[in-house]
Amino acid sequence: MREIELSLNQTQKIRLQRALEKLQSLSSKSAANASVTVADTIPVNNEDNILKGHGTLELDGEVVATVCGVVDRVDKLVIVRSLRSRYKPDTGDIIVGRVVEVAQKRWRVEIHSNQDAVLMLSSVTLPDGIQRRRTAVDELNMRNIFVENDVISAEVRNSQHDGTWQLHARSDKYGKLERGQLITVPSYLVKRRKQHFHQLDQYGVLLILGCNGYVWVGELILAKDSMEVDDANESEKTHANSIGEMNLEENYTPLETRQNICRIANAVRVLAVLGFNITVEVILELCDLSTSLNLDIHDMLGAEFCVAVAEKEVERRSTVNKRKG
Repeated sequence: MREIELSLNQTQKIRLQRALEKLQSLSSKSAANASVTVADTIPVNNEDNILKGHGTLELDGEVVATVCGVVDRVDKLVIVRSLRSRYKPDTGDIIVGRVVEVAQKRWRVEIHSNQDAVLMLSSVTLPDGIQRRRTAVDELNMRNIFVENDVISAEVRNSQHDGTWQLHARSDKYGKLERGQLITVPSYLVKRRKQHFHQLDQYGVLLILGCNGYVWVGELILAKDSMEVDDANESEKTHANSIGEMNLEENYTPLETRQNICRIANAVRVLAVLGFNITVEVILELCDLSTSLNLDIHDMLGAEFCVAVAEKEVERRSTVNKRKG
């Protein structure tokens, strides 16, 4: 567990310590997702043909951890994901990054790793949506697509010989992100899953859990069909007013949606402070918990709510273990 820096009173300290001890005991019962330190033995249940991955070695017939971190298993492969380490990209990862430079036929993107990634002009969808070769005109108009400090979503494509990772954003779900908050969390708290884009329709929020530790919480903007005018004799003034209202609606985020964005963002921050895995299911549970307690958005970052979240996590993991048992 990460060290928690909160202003806790004596009662809250005792409650939090009990919750953390229970979580530690629950995690130690299973080999997967168990926290280990250097020289700790990783239980593999006497399985044969175990593959020792990063952060492990074989000593006297046992698999031993060489770094402090969390045990992760993929079939026969056992690895230890070290804590507080920089993000290491992998092909197919969904990431959220920030553009730091517009160069020749490429953008340089900061992805919370040891070095920046590269997004080529040929790896993005042009505004017209037509698949064609990029020309000199497209290169001159690169700033019409992305500029410095733009937050974007993309997918890790491959690695070059110099160690630079290339991105691509050819799908409609990738691209520029606006009207939201970018939250930085430790990358090991976001697990690689089949789905990293989550449309929370009940909140009107788009949640992107980047594998690199960048979490985007923004307004969910759905594609709308073009409006048809039934009355052909409608006056020009009425038509101009309708266009103005549509433009205002496109540039305005409702107050309720902004509050939902802040509530979900604070739920992510609480999970990051406590060192819990960040998933959409847990985030929604925290939002429901804060609503049931009638907490204001800013009160979610208080010590009492963090302790309540830790106790809630104990109940959730206990329930999961009972179902498995």
